[in-house]
Amino acid sequence: MKLDASQKNAVAQWVNDGASLSEVQTKIAEEFGIKMTYMDVRFLVDDLDLELCDKSAPAPQPAPEAPAASQGAASVPPQAAQANPYAYADEDEVPAGTPAADAAAEEVAKVSVTVDPVQQPGVIVGGGIRFSDGVRGRWLIDATGRLGLDGLPQGYRPSQQDVAEVQVLLSQELRKLGYQ
Repeated sequence: MKLDASQKNAVAQWVNDGASLSEVQTKIAEEFGIKMTYMDVRFLVDDLDLELCDKSAPAPQPAPEAPAASQGAASVPPQAAQANPYAYADEDEVPAGTPAADAAAEEVAKVSVTVDPVQQPGVIVGGGIRFSDGVRGRWLIDATGRLGLDGLPQGYRPSQQDVAEVQVLLSQELRKLGYQ
C-alpha cells in the first residue's frame, strides 16, 4: 500500500505530535481509508526516518548538586562504607534521600523468588533468587528432585531468616505451578 506525499506528511506530523504506532494505524484507517497492520505502520515510520516519542518517559531532571567537601578531606558516602561486598549494584540506582531510594531500600531488604518461564535442560523448575542483603543467584530443582543454588559468591551463606523465607516463597511459587 502506497501513501502519497501529503499522506506521508500527515503521518510524519502525527508522529512528531507524539502519536503512538497504534494511534497512527487508527488515523490512517479513519482518515485515508487504508487498513495497515501494526508492523506495516512500523515499517512506514521507519522508512520515513521518524522517531517515536515515548510518552511514558518522564522529562529528564537536572542532577542535584553535590555539597562541597572540605578541602583535603576525602569523603566516603556512608552507604559505601557499609556496602555488602556480595551485593550486586542495581542498574538503575536512584539518589539517596529521595522517596524512590527509600522504596528501593525497602524492596532490597526483602527476599524474593522468581520462576523462569523457560527452563534449562536437565532442570525441572528453576529461577532467580534475591536475599535480603541484595545477593542474587539462581535456584533449581534437578531431575532427581534436589534443590540447588547457583551463581552465589563463593563462601556466601544467607541468614537463617532468609533461608526460612526462601523455603516459604519457593513452596508458594511451586504450588502455583501445580507442584506439590
